Parts: sequence; C-alpha cells; structure tokens
Amino acid sequence: MLDTVRDKLNRPLRDLRISVTDRCNFRCTYCMPREVFGHDFQFLPHGDLLTFEEITRLARIFIAHGVEKIRITGGEPLVRRDLERLIGMLARLDGLKDLTLTTNGSLLARKAQALKNAGLKRVTVSLDSLDEVVFRSMNDVDFPVAKVLEGIEAARSAGLEPVKVNMVVQRGVNEDSIVDMARHFHGAGCILRFIEYMDVGSTNGWRLDDVVSAAEIISRVNAVLPLEPADPNYRGEVARRYRYTDGGGEIGIISSVTNTFCGDCTRARLSPEGQLYTCLFGTMGHDFRTLLRGGKSDEEISGFVHKVWSRRTDRYSELRTLQTTRMPKVEMSHIGG
Repeated sequence: MLDTVRDKLNRPLRDLRISVTDRCNFRCTYCMPREVFGHDFQFLPHGDLLTFEEITRLARIFIAHGVEKIRITGGEPLVRRDLERLIGMLARLDGLKDLTLTTNGSLLARKAQALKNAGLKRVTVSLDSLDEVVFRSMNDVDFPVAKVLEGIEAARSAGLEPVKVNMVVQRGVNEDSIVDMARHFHGAGCILRFIEYMDVGSTNGWRLDDVVSAAEIISRVNAVLPLEPADPNYRGEVARRYRYTDGGGEIGIISSVTNTFCGDCTRARLSPEGQLYTCLFGTMGHDFRTLLRGGKSDEEISGFVHKVWSRRTDRYSELRTLQTTRMPKVEMSHIGG
C-alpha cells in the first residue's frame, strides 16, 4: 500500500537523489576546490559506503512512500565500480517511473551503452564552458571539452535522451560562455540548463557578487536566440523552462539565489554513507545506515522515513540571509546537486 507522506508544508516525497560516492576525478572550483579536497583529504573508506543491496532496499522503501524518480549522483557516480549493477537492481523496482544519473561526462563515452542496457533512462552532464582554457581551469584537472562532448554524443546514441547539460555560471569566470553554449546546443536535441552559482556547502568561497542572475542569463540568450516562457513539466520542477521561438528546443534556468524554489520541493538526498538530507542546503542528516546494519525491519525503517519527512519544514532559499549563508552546510560534492 502506497503511503504518500507529506511534510509540514504539504509537499509530497517524490524524488530521491542517491549519492553513491564522495569521490570525484574533477576538482571544480565551485564544488570541490583543490585547496580543500587535496591529496591529503580523507574520503570515506569503502566499508562506510552503502552497498548496492542496501541502496536498493532503501529505494524500495522510499518508493512505497511515494518516490517515483531516482537520480544517481556523487561526487562523480561513474567512478563507483560496477555502477551498472546498481542501475540494473534499481531499474527492476516496482513503482519506479524514472531512473536518471548526473555525471561530469568524463567516463560517459565508454559507459553510456552499458548504463542504458542496465535500465538507466536519462543522463545530465555538467559542462561549464566550451572554451578550452576556461573549462580546463574550472575542472582543475586539465580535462578537455572534447571528451565531455564525446560522452554527450555517446549518451544520445545509446538512447539516454533527452540529455540535459548543466552549466554553473560564475561572474568573472565563465559568463562569457553563456551565448556560445546556447548556440552550440540550440537545435541539437539536448536541454541546456543554466545554474546560478549557489551557496551550497561551506568550502567554495561563495559570494553574492559572483552570482550571474537568471534575468541576466535570459537576457543574454534572448538577445541572440529569442525565447518565450514554457510551462513546468511537473510539480516541483526546479528549472524554469524557456522555448526558442524558432523551434530550436528549450533551455532551463535554475535560480535558487534570485528566485526561491522551495515551495514545491519534493526531493530528499541520500549521502554515500546513508545520511538522508531533506534539503540541498541541509546542515544535518538522518542516519539510515545504522538502521540498515543494525537489523531493523523494513517496517521500522519505513516508519523512520515517515517520521523524517512528515516533520520536514525546509525552505532555505526562501529564508536565505547573510547569517544562513555562513552556516556550515553539507557539501554539494557529498550529496549531489
């Protein structure tokens, strides 16, 4: 029987984002800056990570509470060994309508077909510029643009469509790439989404002055490729959609800084070691690994899910102040975007 639990603001639980690793092969300056995540940084030991069986068990319980969509994240999820096996396990769960993955694209060219064969529906690829110098500087591991584009094409060829491409825009870093990115993906069958630089975590040196607003991004694109607003695809969709008036597809804007997006948020996030966060900007998780490894029954774990979500009041982007931006928050690299 489906238990459609709702939080204190009457928001249902529909989306579960599962981070399968805290490791990444990039050191993007806005996410895992090298000066923090250097050679001596202590990542989680493998034994602390939830196993694929534990993840699948939790997913089944969350689906019973109304979850319809699961997104696999990281870190970089494709560095987790045999990830295709987890995809296959999740794809077989009754009641799951959508299974997706977010990746930096570095390993996608050689893994796209296996992921599709295992049951993955779609992918989202992070790509912050087509300019070689800018992109290599931002990923900080000297990784080339061409390899990410190759991964995007491999995903499309495998049928992981529509591919979404996420660009985090930072003032003074890559805002000059906005129009080039729009032109490149216009009519290409991909959905480009621009993301305002967010105050996620506490290690990326976020400043409001570094944010390029959604309004400015839309203005820049609209000046060369005219746009019109489009309706949301579903309740709780974070990106605001715009269509090209010439039929060349659409773009999305994720604007948590200049426009709040908490009102219809239906997302929960599971960290690699089994902590559940009910907000992207969360400061405290809820420990599910101890329940899993402590012999608790599905019914007991299900009761904890209901308890956590039914007490949820999160609306960080509506309450954001200078004080809250300085609060210690879980890192985006730990729980995914």
